[in-house]
This record gives sequence, C-alpha cells and structure tokens, in this order.
Amino acid sequence: MERAAGKAAALQRPRVILALLLLLGLTCVMLLDGYLRAEVGGDQRVRDGASAGKVPDKVLNGGPILTFRNGSPVTQTIPKKTIVLTFDDGPNPTYTPTVLKILKKYDVPGTFFLVGSMVSRYPSIVKQMVAQGNEVGIHTFTHVDLSYQSDARIKREMEQTQLALAGAAGITTTLFRAPYSSETDAIDNYSYPVYKKLGASGYTSVFVDTDSDDWKQPGVAKIIKWATPSGTSGSSVLFHDAGGVRSQTMKALPTYIEKMKAKGYTFTTVSGAIAKNASAERAANGTGAGASTGAAAGTSTGTVEAGGQPSAAPSGAPAGTTPGGGQTVGSAVGGTGGTQNGTRRTSVLQGAHREATGMTLYEGKALIYAVTVAEWVVPGLAAGLTVVGVAVMSRFGMMLILARRHYRQRNKRRFSWGPTVTGPVTVIVPAYNEKECIANTLESLAKSTHPIEVIVVDDGSSDGTSEIAREAARSFGMTNVRVIRQENAGKPAALNNGVRSASYDIVVMMDGDTVFEPDTVRQLVQPFADPEVGAVAGNAKVGNRNTIIGAWQHIEYVMGFNLDRRMYDLLRCMPTIPGAIGAFRREAVLQVGGMSEDTLAEDTDITIAMHREGWRVVYQEHARAWTEAPASLKQLWSQRYRWSYGTMQALWKHRKSLTDKGPSGRFGRVGMPLVVIFQIITPVFAPLIDVFTVYSMIFVDFWASLAMWFAVLGIQLLCAAYAFRLDREKYRYLLMMPLQQLAYRQMMYLVLIHSSITALTGGRLRWQKLKRTGEVGTPAGAS
Repeated sequence: MERAAGKAAALQRPRVILALLLLLGLTCVMLLDGYLRAEVGGDQRVRDGASAGKVPDKVLNGGPILTFRNGSPVTQTIPKKTIVLTFDDGPNPTYTPTVLKILKKYDVPGTFFLVGSMVSRYPSIVKQMVAQGNEVGIHTFTHVDLSYQSDARIKREMEQTQLALAGAAGITTTLFRAPYSSETDAIDNYSYPVYKKLGASGYTSVFVDTDSDDWKQPGVAKIIKWATPSGTSGSSVLFHDAGGVRSQTMKALPTYIEKMKAKGYTFTTVSGAIAKNASAERAANGTGAGASTGAAAGTSTGTVEAGGQPSAAPSGAPAGTTPGGGQTVGSAVGGTGGTQNGTRRTSVLQGAHREATGMTLYEGKALIYAVTVAEWVVPGLAAGLTVVGVAVMSRFGMMLILARRHYRQRNKRRFSWGPTVTGPVTVIVPAYNEKECIANTLESLAKSTHPIEVIVVDDGSSDGTSEIAREAARSFGMTNVRVIRQENAGKPAALNNGVRSASYDIVVMMDGDTVFEPDTVRQLVQPFADPEVGAVAGNAKVGNRNTIIGAWQHIEYVMGFNLDRRMYDLLRCMPTIPGAIGAFRREAVLQVGGMSEDTLAEDTDITIAMHREGWRVVYQEHARAWTEAPASLKQLWSQRYRWSYGTMQALWKHRKSLTDKGPSGRFGRVGMPLVVIFQIITPVFAPLIDVFTVYSMIFVDFWASLAMWFAVLGIQLLCAAYAFRLDREKYRYLLMMPLQQLAYRQMMYLVLIHSSITALTGGRLRWQKLKRTGEVGTPAGAS
C-alpha cells in the first residue's frame, strides 16, 4: 500500500510542477506586459523649476547637441539653413507610419527618439524606420524623468532600450534624449549629472532649438509657426509621433516641410548635422574633405567616419555592441556605404547606429518575441476573464431569482408531491473503518420518525466497524439493523450490495460519518409520491463548523445546497445526489446498472445516468443530514481532489448526452454545459481574476481595483446571506467569508487545476479514505 502510494505521489509530482511552471510563465508574461506599459516601476514624477547653479554656462547657452570629451562638456549648434526634424515618444502604430510616409514622399530624413517599451511592442515600424534611412535615438524604456532615478535604474532604462532596438532593427545607437527635456537652458542641477554620466559612456544628448508644442494641439497654423526657426539659423525641431492624439501634427508636417524647403532649408539627421559641422571645421582648418584623423568637434575621442558619431559603442549599451566598429546596417539615404582602410563606412545620416551582434542581438530578439507573446496573451486573458466575470455575475443573478422561486414554490401551504409516503424504506450505510462515527450514525437512525430498515455494508474494515455497529444496534434496541460484511471492493460495490439486499422499493443512502435528524427520512422520501421522481437530494450540513476550515465549508455547503441545487432543481438538471444524503427508487437504480465503478464520483455518475433515462431528480431542503467535513487542509485537498476529478470523469463518460434526443439530450444541452462552465471552466479561470486584481491593485489603480474586489465580495455576501436566510442559519458565520475568499477559495481553485491537469494528462486516482474524528453527534450539538 505504501509503495503504491509513493508511486502515485511520484506520478502526480510532474503535474504539480507543470502547473507551477504555467503559473510562473503567466506571472512573467503579466509582469513584462505591465513593465511595457509603465505599470511596473512606472514613475510619473517630473522635475520642474530646479536650480541650475551647478550647470556650466557654456552648456546652458550652448547648442542642442551635447557630448563630453574627457569629462568636459562640448556642445554643437545646427548649421545654418538646416533643419533636424526630431520626433519623440514613438513608435505609435497609428501616427508613426504616417510620418514615415510623409518623410519618404518629400525625401526628408528624420531622427526619432524612441521609447523602448514601444519599440518592443511595434518592432516592424522601427525596422521600416531604419531601412528608410532615418536615425533613431533612445528616449528611455518607460519614459521616466531620469533625474529622479538611481544609477542602476538609468543603466537599466538605457540597456533595455538598446536591446529592444537590437531585436527590432538589428542596431544600437549612441543618441539620447531625456523625457520631459527641451532646450539646454532647462538643464538643472539634478539632470546635468545624468547627462554627464551618459556622456562619459559614449552617448550624445540631443535637445531642441525650436519646439512646435504640437502636444498642446493648438491648431495646424500655430504648430507650423512655432516650429519655424527665426531668420536663417539652423534648428533642432521637436515634433511628436506618439504620446497622444497627433492628428494636427500629421496635417502640419507636410505643409511645414514644403514651407522650409521654399525658404531654402535642407533637412538632415542629428548625425548629418554633426557631419556638416565636422566638414566645416576641416575646411576652416585647411584639411581635406576626406580627412578622418582625430575627433570632430563636439564628439568624443575615437575614429569618426564621415563626420558621424564616435565609433566606440556607449558603455551603457548591452554587451555585444561593436566597439571600435563603425559597423552599420547598410546604406541609407544620403550615405554611400563601402569601406575605407578595411572598415565599413557609416551612412552619414545614420552615423549614430551600431550593428548589434552576438548576445545583444539574440537577447534583443528574445525580448521582442517575449513581448509579442505578452501582447497576445495578456489582452486575450483580459477578454476571456471579462467573459468569465460576466458569466459568473449572471449566474449569481440567475441563482438568486430561481432560488427564490423554488423556495416560494416548495413552501406554499398547498404544495404537495402527492399522497403522503408512509411505507418503510431501506437505509444503506456503506462503511469502511468508521469506528469513530458508526455508532452516532445508528443512534440518529434509531430516532427516525419514518419506518426504516438499516443495512450497514462493512467494506472490509480492519478496525472492528461491523462489531461496533452490531453492538450499537443492540444498545439502541434496533431490531431493524442488518450488518453485511464484504471484502474491500470500494464504496460503489458496497452500495450495490446494499441495494440488492434491500427489502423495500425506496432506498436511502448515507455516509458512515453522517447523522440524520429524526424527521430526515420522512422528509426525504415524500417526493416519491410523484411517479416521475427517481431520486431526491437532501440538505447536507456541516456539523463541525466551529473551526475555521469547518466554517468555510459551512458557508460553501449552505450556498451550494440552497442556491445551486434549487436552481438545478427548477431547470431539471440536478447534477449530483450527495453521498451524505440521497434517496432513490430501487427500480431506477437497477435500471441504470447500479452504482458505477467507472468514476470516482459515483453519486454524480448515477445522477446523470438517471436524468438520461428520463427520471426526475429533485431537491428536498427540509431533509437535513449532518456530516463531518475534513478537519485539516490535507484531508480537504484529498476529498475535493477526488470530487473534482470524479466529476470530470462522469461528465466525460456521459458526453454523448450532448447529441442525444429526449431526456438524455435535455440534460446534455442544459445540465452538462452548466456544470462544465460553472464547476470546471470558470473556477479554473477564477484564480486569474484574482491575479489580475492583485496586478491592478499594485501596478494600475489601487483604489479602483480594491473597490471592484469589494463590490464582487459584496455580491457574494448578498448571495450567501440569502442562502443563510432560506436555511435559517446564523449570519455570524458570514464574518468568515472575506477570509474564505482570500484563502479557502484559492485552495479550491488549485485543487480543481490539479484535477484538470490530471485529467488532461490521463492520470488515474485511487479511492481515498479520510480520517474521521466522530465529533459530529446529534444535530442539536451542531448549531
């Protein structure tokens, strides 16, 4: 036995690991998606009005291109009659492609400062952007004000954006523009150290001379006016291709380009402007146009090709970018390509680009792939969970309406099932090692107000259950008790043995750890006055409810019996007669072949079989049984695991009812979908709702998410309170419901997921016996 148990545990372990891996993968996908949307680590702080006393005047009054040479700042201006068109905050799937079409139409290059999270979400746009000959720079990964961030965060923002560029277009870049920056005179004591550190790493920081302020949406005319530099001065002009509604920008851009061309302006990129400055300096110094020794003005030391950026990759870029390279992504507008002295030349207009190689390229592609998965999975899950949420809320509403209708219908003074059933019935008690409980069970039956015979079927017990049963029957003066011993064959076999041995046409089945109230059997058998009724479900109640686990199960039982079963009764698709308390026509049981051993949920199996044979199954609320719920989490897991797995087996066994005609088809097309949707599918997805709730509370809107959670809890409390009212239960147990939602419900979800994985992987599950304490006695002691 121990060897078999160890083997079974070994078989289950891979399934548990699989479930945990799936959960871990989903968590990683959600965190990645949140990070891309700046929901993880997002920082909305923007510094304004800080002092600039520590910033050198030559920086504050210098040009828009800032580099550092040996720790000293060097700025450059844009050459006269030259426009550097820069675009911030992209790429955007709506506006960036339009900008690219406009630039291509007018044969104008642009410099795009890209947000890394957006690059990873729309890599094809960036690939097109680079292939078209435009230059790209970094605008951080999550668009945060770097003056508030730690060195580690700054490094991470830069490296992650470089990886995104590598994965999207196969390049990295040396250009950088800080979010919320404008002209150099806005640099302050907090931002300047950031620019200095990045400059030491090889980055060129780019500011603006002229701001179109298109983000204010002032109208096309004002955007054009504000973007026009004064006189003939060159300018780094700022537009936006993302970050909001940019329809006015799209309308203004063609007119602006035509206007500036008409005024004799030429358009270039940041690297193109640096190249012009370098050429002008060489001409002024009397050197040849092809000279490439030394550093161009405004650049760090290193080889400069065609006036481009320093050839060394910035130290902030991921490992794998080409040092000393000048390797690029091929030719671009305005560039010639080719080689010089064995080194591939950089396109003038894309001089800041470096070819991504090695691990940088592979890590970048992995990032793009992961983001693609997240972009599909998270919205898909969100949509699916929305459907699940609507379905669950609709079910709550339907349960309340039908439960109220059922209660009113069954509790009318004139309601009757027919002539009162007074004939004796057989009570079958299957028992396996029930020495703690069997005496209490028989004592409760001894007080029955309805004539009964009792058959105790001892299924190979090794603890003296049969002897205790006989002694208890003698002590209670019960002459109507028979004890049948059989070799251990399982609960279905014990019940079938009892049915075959029954003396009467109606058989009541109960568990060996259950006690009945004196009037239970009489109430339970009254529906059999209706000849269409083949089985009756009673009202099982938790006796050991004074523990936390017991209280949680008490809430679950009351809601399940007083709302679920009432609904299923009216819809005539009751899925389960509980093993703790159920009654059957012996004829119906024999007609469907008795209790089946095909599944672990013989009670669900036979109930569905009776529906398919045309028998009606009803719920009798006044027939109450008191049962001992599992006292530990381990026992609870074992019990619910068996129930869940057995239910899946039963549903699969009777799957043909979906296409049957008559009563079988009615259950298949009404009861089967309800059970599958609300007892398997929605509970499996329910943990994801909780995960999304926690995700939203931490990363999106804490108070709104918390309010939504309390709203759902309120609806559940309303349903539970109504169920308690119908059953005249004490409301104090509902105080445990919030904790039940946080702990107990999660465990039930995990049990169901475990069962689902077992079912999908073809696992088998043995019958599991729970440890009982015998603490549930007479109903009076379980209030």
